[in-house]
Amino acid sequence: MAVPYAFRLAAQSIFHEKWINFLSILTIASGLLITALIALFVYNVDATTRKLPEKFSMMFYLKDNLSRQELENILNTLGKDDAVEMVKYIPKGEALKELKTMLKDAAYMFEGLEENPLHNSIEAKLKREAVCPETAKRLASEMRAIEGIDEVEYGEKFLSSIYSIKVGTRAIGTVFIIIMSGGVIFVCYSTVKILFYRKKEEIETYKLLGAKKRFIRAPFIIEGAFIGFCGGLLSLIGILSLYYLVFLRLSLSIPFFKGIIFPTNISLLLPLTGLLLGMVGAAIAIGRIRY
Repeated sequence: MAVPYAFRLAAQSIFHEKWINFLSILTIASGLLITALIALFVYNVDATTRKLPEKFSMMFYLKDNLSRQELENILNTLGKDDAVEMVKYIPKGEALKELKTMLKDAAYMFEGLEENPLHNSIEAKLKREAVCPETAKRLASEMRAIEGIDEVEYGEKFLSSIYSIKVGTRAIGTVFIIIMSGGVIFVCYSTVKILFYRKKEEIETYKLLGAKKRFIRAPFIIEGAFIGFCGGLLSLIGILSLYYLVFLRLSLSIPFFKGIIFPTNISLLLPLTGLLLGMVGAAIAIGRIRY
C-alpha cells in the first residue's frame, strides 16, 4: 500500500504546487532543448568527419625516368605498410586524360603542349581506422626518404584542421552537456527542497505516526522524476518542431541544411534523460535535508 500512497501524495503535491512545478518544467525543458541542440551539432560534425576516410588518399609524385625495379620497390614498400589499404599506379598520360575530362570546357588550355607537364604518380588509399594526421605524416616522411619520390601530397593542413575541429567540438560539446545536465539537476534539487520545507508540518506529523524515511522521501523522488520527465517531453516536442518546421523548410532553399542528420531515436531518449536527472536532483535534495 505504501507505493500507491506515495504516488497519490506526489500527484496531490504536483497539482497543489502547480505553478512552482510548471516553472521548473519550463526551465528544465529549456535546458534539455539547448543540450539536445548541442548534441545534434556534435553528432553532425562527428558524422561528417567519419565520412572523410572513405575519400581520403595520399598522392606520391614520382621522378622522371624511374626504372621498373625502382617503381616496384616503391609500390611494394607502400603495399606492405599496415596503414595502407590500396595502392594504384597512375601514369602521367592517364593523369592528363583524367584532368582534361574534369576540366571539360577548359581542356583547350592543354592544346599545343609539346610535353606532358604532369608526373607519374602513385595513389595510396589508407585504411579507414588509420586515417589521422599522425599516420599520414609518418607515411609521408618515410616515403620521402625513398629514392624516386619527388613530392608527397595529402592535404596536411586540411586533415589536421578537420581532426582538430572534431576533437575540439567533442570536448566543448561534452563540457556544455555536463554543465546543462548539472543545471537540470540543480533545478530539480531546488524545487524539491522548496516543496519539502513547504510541507514540513505535514512531514512532522508522519514522523510522529512512525513513518520511515523512505516513506517520506518517496513522494518527493516521484515528483522530481515527474518534473524531469515532463521537461524532457517538452524539450522533445521542441526539438522535433524545430527540425520539421525550421530545418526541413530551410533545406528547400539552402542546400547546407540538407546535410543535417537528425537522429530521431536518440532524441526520443530526452524524456528518459529528464526523468533520471529529475530523480537524481530530488535524491540529492532529500539526502541533504536533516529531519
